[in-house]
Order: sequence, then structure tokens, then C-alpha cells
Amino acid sequence: MKSNVYESQKPLKESYRIDPSLAMVIDHAKTTGKNASDPFHSIVEPMAGCGVSVPVGVHAAVGGLHDAPTPGDLLCAALAACQDSAIRMVANLMEIELIELEVSVTATADVRGALMMDKLVPVGFQQMKCEVKMKVSDGIELEKIERLHWAAQQCCVIQQTLKSPPRVDTIFVM
Repeated sequence: MKSNVYESQKPLKESYRIDPSLAMVIDHAKTTGKNASDPFHSIVEPMAGCGVSVPVGVHAAVGGLHDAPTPGDLLCAALAACQDSAIRMVANLMEIELIELEVSVTATADVRGALMMDKLVPVGFQQMKCEVKMKVSDGIELEKIERLHWAAQQCCVIQQTLKSPPRVDTIFVM
């Protein structure tokens, strides 16, 4: 039985073999906050034209109101969504039926770094934890489930990006 993922990826893989430049994609997001002078709120549009806008707030630990998802929450959401997608796609390719799947991500930061209180405290998360609760159909061998776990982590773009971060350039335009 050919899976849906296999069928949808087959022509893509063939075209990428012929022309690897076709495999290059660009994801994007932009903020569109209406009141630039509001220090605690903004709106992020995760994909131009998708019709989705996510309110963004500032964490209470750095003086914000924490009345909307923070950038850290969105980073956790990105990892959870990517890990979830990777597990679903790999399970489909391996013909493993998922009965239940829930991915939870937590991230821990010492905010003294962000508040520039201590030069020895790094700005950013010091630890992230991804917990996957899943149930598969009966009769799937443990070895096959372990291969699913490994493969899903290997092809999770967000997880792999966090493990080996790219260079980030910021350009200010006035």
C-alpha cells in the first residue's frame, strides 16, 4: 500500500534530483502591529496572505503583561508543530497508524540575560524539552517505533535548526 505522503513526495523528489535549486524554499513572517509605540503588543503574520495573524505579547518576567503568546511561546509552538508534522509524515511513510499524538514543548530561560543584568547570563533559552505522547495501532514492533522516533527527529526542520542554528543577519531600514 502506497501512502499519501509517498505519493505527494515522489514527484517532488524526482524534480529535486533533476534540479536541486527547486528544493530551496523561503519561509517568512512579519510583524504588523498597529501601534508601534505600544511596548507590550504586536501582531505577527506567519505567512503572507494566509489570513492568519497572531497577537504577540511580552512575558511578565521581563515586565510585560503576558496577555498574549510571547515570542518564546511561538518558538515552542513552532517546534511542537514541526515535530508533530514530522511524526505524522514519517509514520505515514512507514505505514504506522497513529491513534493518538500530542507534542508538548517547554523552554527555560534565565531572563536576567534579556534584561542585561548579568553579562555571564546568556540571552535566550538555556533548555528546551519536547515531550511526545503517542499511541500507535496494535502489533507494531518496538524496533519500528524506535525508527519512527529517530527519523521524525532527523527530519524535523525546527529541531535541527535549533540544534545547529544558522547565521542570523539583522538589517535596520529607516
